[in-house]
Amino acid sequence: MKIGIIGAGNVGATLARRLAAGGHEIKLANSKGPDTIRELARDVGAAAVSKEEAVQDVEVVVLSIPFGNYPELGKLFSDVGTDVIVIDTSNYYPFRDGAIAKVDAGMPESVWVSEQIGRAVVKAWNAALAATLADKGLPEGTDGRIAIPVAGDDPKAKAIAVKLIEATGFDAVDSGGLAESWRQQPGTPAYCTELATTELTAALRSADRSSAANNRDTLIEQFMTAGASLTHDETVALNRAGTVVTKS
Repeated sequence: MKIGIIGAGNVGATLARRLAAGGHEIKLANSKGPDTIRELARDVGAAAVSKEEAVQDVEVVVLSIPFGNYPELGKLFSDVGTDVIVIDTSNYYPFRDGAIAKVDAGMPESVWVSEQIGRAVVKAWNAALAATLADKGLPEGTDGRIAIPVAGDDPKAKAIAVKLIEATGFDAVDSGGLAESWRQQPGTPAYCTELATTELTAALRSADRSSAANNRDTLIEQFMTAGASLTHDETVALNRAGTVVTKS
């Protein structure tokens, strides 16, 4: 498939590498222009382009930018055909993105993203650490393969997202429509906890909306306190411990 990826950070670049390795034609863009990422794009097997070029002549656009930057995309999609699938990989962190009233009041993050860009989106790859995406993918059918949740309202778009998730080395679990995508947001048991399909399905089902934001903020404090000394496995363990749902 022809895929444009906007965002050349850890997640965007990793997805570009994974998808290019799977035979997809990748265009990679960032906010500073193609000249700033040409070497990176060559390394991952993509073409460095502007963000405007990234959404043209493609079948899928993957958005992997900081959550608070979505309003800056403006009318980027105004001339993009409705058949182009848009996948959102972002997560809301108030300490980085600033407070966003609608999301703080309970609007699912990707619903807000959809409002900002004027397009329906599928939420995928948000609930995995960049290192997980880079290093933990396994061939289809491998026992214990990590699963990634995917949410969206368009069955065809979601089916494409599922195929792309599988192409990056992970199983996909349908977490419902976009209104239910809060179940895979930061602070929930499904978020960055490296679960296999059965475990992830249970984690999505057990998610507690009322505690997610507090869990997210508490975990961020723990990560900041630990700093660079925290290993990947320790990060996953903290996420698991910090999102356990206690039944009353």
